Amino acid sequence: MKKILVPIDFSDEAQYAAKVAAKIALKTNSEIYLLHMLDLPSNSIDPVEMSNFYDGPQTVFFMKGIHKRFEEFKKLPFFKDVKLNETVRFHKAFEGVIEESKKNDIDLIVMGSQGATGLKEMLVGSNTEKVVRQSDIPVLVIKKDIPDFKIKDMIFASDFGADGKKTFQNVINFANIFGAKIHLLFINTIHNFEPTKVTKVKLEEFVKSFNVKDYTLNIYNDTTIEEGILNFGKETNADVIAINTHGRSGLSQLFSESISKELANHAIRPVITFKI
Repeated sequence: MKKILVPIDFSDEAQYAAKVAAKIALKTNSEIYLLHMLDLPSNSIDPVEMSNFYDGPQTVFFMKGIHKRFEEFKKLPFFKDVKLNETVRFHKAFEGVIEESKKNDIDLIVMGSQGATGLKEMLVGSNTEKVVRQSDIPVLVIKKDIPDFKIKDMIFASDFGADGKKTFQNVINFANIFGAKIHLLFINTIHNFEPTKVTKVKLEEFVKSFNVKDYTLNIYNDTTIEEGILNFGKETNADVIAINTHGRSGLSQLFSESISKELANHAIRPVITFKI
């Protein structure tokens, strides 16, 4: 890992994400690309005047203001000894993030998430979900301030079918950066039920295809997949939850069940997604 992209809107959540990214950058000797998107409504500017707008005094005013905020942002103490790059783009936010990640050959995107509570709300909806769905590289989503980010225990929640094998080596590589133990997790629900014997064999067959030493195999029963992931995370005090995404189908294959109202205020852990 050499390059980490952090979309910045100067919110508290963006600062939380940047703080985590800085910790990872120091550990991996990576550089951070800070990206601010000026997401202009398409109906606010006459297309005929668009090119003039980008070159005009209003743009200069915007850019000066943003770069001034960047200078203050880069003085945050957790950036000490981290190499930083900053970019401002006029673009739709999620499209700009994807384009910049490809342009700069980014290895990891770290994003803050505002106002989300449950696992599905955090990743489904708004720009975060769009980036997760379209990104070909891992996306780490941070919701709250983490004073000392580290990964000792990492959950990998999956159905452990053939698709899951496509990304699991990337999960292992990420865990190895931190020397983390991987807890492979299958959630059994009334709508997603498998006999324990069947699931156990599936987990054993899945993991033996990889060179992974520090891991556990887990079958957890709960009312929904989301509750199972979150409750298991709480019981194991996991530092990160890793899941697969399915491209344009988003996260619907994993989160096909309803979200429990009891989880409306559940404190979520960091989630990293790997595209199948």
